[in-house]
Amino acid sequence: MASGVQVSDEVVEEYKFIKKGKKYRYIVFHIQDEKRICIDSSGDRDAVYQDYLDYLKNLGPDECRYGLYDFEFEHACEGAADTKRSKLILMIWCPDTARIKKKMLYSSSFDALKHALEGIGKYIQATDMSEAAPECILEKIKSTARS
Repeated sequence: MASGVQVSDEVVEEYKFIKKGKKYRYIVFHIQDEKRICIDSSGDRDAVYQDYLDYLKNLGPDECRYGLYDFEFEHACEGAADTKRSKLILMIWCPDTARIKKKMLYSSSFDALKHALEGIGKYIQATDMSEAAPECILEKIKSTARS
């Protein structure tokens, strides 16, 4: 179900910088006036995953967001040593405590964002901090990684 929410041009432009230029570690998006997906915040390359989680936590229990994160991890192919890899993850953050109308708006608008941002490695849905924990994200990434 489409919500009619549009992805702003700045989102697509800044996405290029995280994908190719590695300008950011993460970008957080929000829906403005129930009409447009816009940039809410970003973290530069030296930011860590905990900075991103802290930002989400500090929004409060009623706020939903989309988060794009350049997740780095160690991965070993069969018979090879660990190598450092990175994967872009797009997370929809909708706490259980958020209002139903807001959760519905974010859920129904997620497809528009997915289509605008081509080349995402993994889509994650999180409703609490345990689902957004780095171990949980790493497990989801590795479950589909080529070994």
